[in-house]
Amino acid sequence: MTKAIKKQALGRGLSALLKDPENDIKSAEDKNADKVVGNIIELEIDAIEINPFQPRTNFNEESLQELATSIRELGVIQPITVRKLEFNKFQLISGERRLRASKLAGLTAVPAYIRLANDNESLVMALVENIQRHDLDPIEIALSYQRLIDEIQLTQEQMSDRVGKKRSTIANYLRLLKLDPIIQTGIRDGFISMGHGRAIINIEDHDIQADIYQKIVSQNLSVRETEALVKNYQESLKPAAPKPAKGTAFAIDESEKKAIGNYFGTKVDVKVAGNGKGKITIPFHSEEDFNRIIKLIKG
Repeated sequence: MTKAIKKQALGRGLSALLKDPENDIKSAEDKNADKVVGNIIELEIDAIEINPFQPRTNFNEESLQELATSIRELGVIQPITVRKLEFNKFQLISGERRLRASKLAGLTAVPAYIRLANDNESLVMALVENIQRHDLDPIEIALSYQRLIDEIQLTQEQMSDRVGKKRSTIANYLRLLKLDPIIQTGIRDGFISMGHGRAIINIEDHDIQADIYQKIVSQNLSVRETEALVKNYQESLKPAAPKPAKGTAFAIDESEKKAIGNYFGTKVDVKVAGNGKGKITIPFHSEEDFNRIIKLIKG
């Protein structure tokens, strides 16, 4: 307990240091930078602005109120992370939910890790930190991955290294962004799961996607039932196998086969297909035999 109190007191002391214009820290080489950067400091909430790179867009009000109640009783257990912008001005990198709940709890200051970071570093830190959380919905995670691709030009291989996820996992999240926006909203709001979304995404037509989504919700279909529904739809798109022509088959009497064989002087093979078409096979045993058969055909 003594150690924790000492650490908090130190944070308050450093907070005063940050408010001193003569100690304005702009880089890691500045005087007293080592006392501030990477340390936990009590920052006034009014000095912190929201991170425009924040991937989270949905905040459950009930959950925020519960966290605010916890903060009133126990304080902010896990510090937020900020980057220094200018004198006594900071921008949130991660921990917006904790910051919002702290405001609801009536706090005027919160513990924060101080970082010096440019916009790209801030974006990467914010996105990676949020991706690692368990309370982001699949679409928020997918959007975070997409922003790392679009704004930082990270490849899926590089993202895999940064966030510790398999490339196949990252690809599965990114594919969700191909879903109709209505379905993406359904995943975010918890009406369907990521598994449902992965099944629906195999259909390119957004109108059909929406129809299947409505069936999932109205009929409370499981992921497996959804996969079967999608498979049936895809099967219905395949061209039907051509139906065989109506049969005009007829039977060849053995005596007729024998008569043909006698004419050519060899045993012939006669086959008739179901549509009435067929073939006669006349074997020969030498060039001389072949010429003999040709003469018979020519008459």
